[in-house]
Amino acid sequence: MTASLDYTVVIPTTGRETLRPLLETLLGGPDPRPAEILVVDDRPGGSDLDVPGGVRVLRSGGRGPAAARNLGWRTAKSEWIAFVDDDVVLAADWARQLAADLGSLPPDVAASQGRITVPLPADRRPADDERGTAGLEHARWITADMAYRRRALVEAGGFDERFPRAFREDSDLALRVAEAGHRIDQGERLTTHPARRAGFFYSLKAQRGNADNALMRAKHGVLWRQRTGAGHGRLGLHVLSTVAGLAALALPVLRQRGKALLAAGVWAGLTAEFATRRILPGPRTPGEVARMVVTSALIPPAACYHRLRGEIAARRPRPEVAVLFDRDDTLIVDVPYLNDPDGVRPVPGAVELVRGLRERGIPIGVVSNQSGVAKGLITPEQLDAVNARVQELFGPFGTWQVCVHDDGDGCACRKPAPGMVLRAAGELGVDPASCVVIGDTGADVEAALAAGARAVLVPTHRTLEPEIARARRHAAVARDLSEALRVAGVAG
Repeated sequence: MTASLDYTVVIPTTGRETLRPLLETLLGGPDPRPAEILVVDDRPGGSDLDVPGGVRVLRSGGRGPAAARNLGWRTAKSEWIAFVDDDVVLAADWARQLAADLGSLPPDVAASQGRITVPLPADRRPADDERGTAGLEHARWITADMAYRRRALVEAGGFDERFPRAFREDSDLALRVAEAGHRIDQGERLTTHPARRAGFFYSLKAQRGNADNALMRAKHGVLWRQRTGAGHGRLGLHVLSTVAGLAALALPVLRQRGKALLAAGVWAGLTAEFATRRILPGPRTPGEVARMVVTSALIPPAACYHRLRGEIAARRPRPEVAVLFDRDDTLIVDVPYLNDPDGVRPVPGAVELVRGLRERGIPIGVVSNQSGVAKGLITPEQLDAVNARVQELFGPFGTWQVCVHDDGDGCACRKPAPGMVLRAAGELGVDPASCVVIGDTGADVEAALAAGARAVLVPTHRTLEPEIARARRHAAVARDLSEALRVAGVAG
């Protein structure tokens, strides 16, 4: 066991009632204490979360658990990032167990997975959704309780945000970490994942995961199931059942009644086999049997639809890189709280470089902190006039994102928060991961990393040495704007 452990706990949430008891367990647990507990609110909006003191809340805007976890670990500064789901129950001494698991790991071990236990009803057979949750006991690399070294996350680029659900995004990350030459250890700490009941059509909605399976196949090849221990799946039989069902409906129109009856028999047989396979292990109550019969008929076409949708999406070319510039000391010479358009002076060579990007069709935008408005040193009209002069000199930008708040306002847009980068990516129609943020301060770099974008720091006389050192570790550093574009891979 290690006496001290440098770790941060990251918990993505959609506001479940189980969040607060989980946080109280973490806050009341023994040493070693986490450097920080980061709760990432992944609701699109709404009221503030009810969390105890000592917990920091971030907002990821409803982009899914992969994006929420990325925001969490990129915000954290510790050596280890412990990902925990908001619906698990941790042991009272979980921190001590975590320290025991991580304390003696050699450098080539990049992650440690906790052991998951799923209590099932003692007085009856488990229902279909409960059995599905119980499968987590044997799943590999799930982030219900998973700790990663931060450097491994940086090297892998974090979670792939094309996985929009809590499904396969953890396996994808683990495969990429393993492919980079790292090992993943099975820890001894034990975490409970309750088997909560779901709605009537839960299993039907779960078929959206077939789109994620298509992305896994596109990224990791046809053997991805064997490599992740995901099992064989049933897609082939679902395809056969769906084709048979469609044929049974279409063939009578073509006056092929005999073939239609044969197709209907195949469909009925496959559906009955599927439903029986799901009914027998369960409680066999009338409600459960009805649910299994109905959903067993609907699941095959839903699975085929989502798999086809996923195959198309996985092969769609990803957007080309977009470049987001800080304004002051990146595009124009910094004049503190500039309120006069006549004071706009482009950084040498910047106008030509920006125009070159535009001519090549590369999306460009500006993300700029302008706290002078909040401080009363610049009026909104003066700020608009200065930005209009910048655009007059440089030409049009695809998006302007300007934060007029001050440090203490608690907004989600002021860098180093990721808000402006995320909005800029949305307006340009690109994934944040396709963006490169170029600026002169650590706040520019941190905003980019928090949004899942890349960053290139171009230091000036006001850039702090710790900011440069951190950028060298987690982003990139260039001597000037021209070199920054070359580092970003967008130089002409």
